[in-house]
Amino acid sequence: MIGGASGTSPSLASFTDLYELTMVQAYLAEGLTDTAVFTLFVRRLPRNRRFLLACGLATVVEYLEQLRFTDDDIAGLRSLGRLSDACLNWLKDFRFTGDVHAIAEGTPFFANEPILEVVAPLPQAQLIETLLMNQIHLQTLLASKAVRVVTAASGRSVVDFASRREHGIDAAVKGARAFYIAGVDATSNVLAGAQLGIPVAGTMAHSYVQAHDQEGEAFRSFARSFPGTTILVDTYDTLTGVRRVIDILQESPGARTIAAVRIDSGDIAVLAHEARRLLDAAGFQDVGIFASSNLDERAIATLLKEGAPINGFGVGTSMGVSSDAPYLDMVYKLAEYSGRGRTKLSHGKPSLPGRKQLFRYEEDGKAVADVIGQAEEHLPARPLLHPVMLNGRRTPELPTDLGAIRRRAADEIARLPRHLLDLDGSDAVYPVRVSVALESHHADVRERTRTL
Repeated sequence: MIGGASGTSPSLASFTDLYELTMVQAYLAEGLTDTAVFTLFVRRLPRNRRFLLACGLATVVEYLEQLRFTDDDIAGLRSLGRLSDACLNWLKDFRFTGDVHAIAEGTPFFANEPILEVVAPLPQAQLIETLLMNQIHLQTLLASKAVRVVTAASGRSVVDFASRREHGIDAAVKGARAFYIAGVDATSNVLAGAQLGIPVAGTMAHSYVQAHDQEGEAFRSFARSFPGTTILVDTYDTLTGVRRVIDILQESPGARTIAAVRIDSGDIAVLAHEARRLLDAAGFQDVGIFASSNLDERAIATLLKEGAPINGFGVGTSMGVSSDAPYLDMVYKLAEYSGRGRTKLSHGKPSLPGRKQLFRYEEDGKAVADVIGQAEEHLPARPLLHPVMLNGRRTPELPTDLGAIRRRAADEIARLPRHLLDLDGSDAVYPVRVSVALESHHADVRERTRTL
């Protein structure tokens, strides 16, 4: 265990799989240090996804710029007894000096499309695989789930309630970031709000109501402390809770001490209809209804199909762990080394050789087809891969403002054919093909590889 007995404190640089380090040592010993190209892509979409939303790029670039092996890291790696002094010295001096070409965060993409390519000396490009995949995979997975939730909500607000059941602190903060890019309006996660500038939102838990002797007393006290708040009304009897909210509102005519009620259990559609009837009859048409409780995109779509008068949704576990598609078949494969294209011949696991470009064809503002081409090709379509790092430093083409990334994502999603946004939808598949030039190059590389 790194840092166990010696008491060292490894840094982020040690976040890698052991085989990345052993390959680095072997590359160095053999003199395999020429330029390599690695491509990151998803082999196949999950069964219930028609597209994915790229996310996590800014995080990766920030990490790559700062990645350094500390003395503690080196001491911990030396304690493994697996790495040579030459390798450890190389790691101690490590700086990422390569290039990264990627599609922008918030861009929809499809199976087998290059979403990121690293061009760097082979040992460098190999070393960063685990960290790069970990961050892109998580944020892309969660952003892609959140798009479905936001789409189902049809313009109503969505708040991220997922932090308590996400897989660790980093996942919860990065998840809040991915959700916000995908269109979620706010998060309950205060750390994510502080670090990233995401709007934070929250009300109360049932325990607050239970801590008081009277439910109405709890409501009044909370509304005094937080005027314009949302009151959780289902601790005991939901509709009785709504009536108590109405009583409080009637005590202060014209002063909206309570802005909304929240329903977190029971038959939410029925309760929302009845709560709306009670509020409207009392003259409080502007008091909203907020729903939570094990919601996902399908539950939200069903509620709205039933006409439930709900103004916003709190969505937690299902979105936070992407429950229906908890992983992506994401891979990072060598595409070129020392100027020669590389590929795999493994059955069912092909990879395209060389540096690539992804072109998106559009008509009347809507995407109609993608073509994967060679990097040097010029096709009459919008190129999606852009240099975001050159010589180890970020470029001006890397947006970092979260609000701008969010707006761009909304624009890109709006360009998709409508059927791709349907939760069930048609069986129509978005067309993705390989250019003639790249297919010819691939055939040449396959033929050469068969003779090895």
